[in-house]
Amino acid sequence: MATYEYLCLSCERPFEERRSMTGVVETALACPSCGSERVRRRFSFLAPRPAAAGGHVGGAGCGCGGACACRG
Repeated sequence: MATYEYLCLSCERPFEERRSMTGVVETALACPSCGSERVRRRFSFLAPRPAAAGGHVGGAGCGCGGACACRG
């Protein structure tokens, strides 16, 4: 399973969806906010960030607001 980022073309809200990497990624998908099926997959990638003030090195989503190990 992989997490893909999407953007709703109706309400312009971004959201994430876990989907199989071997399946068809562009199958029907509805926005969780407004229910519209007018969604586009967004291009995203993980890139390392420089060390934070506390000495933690984080990837995308880090900064003690995401799913990183530095959250205490």
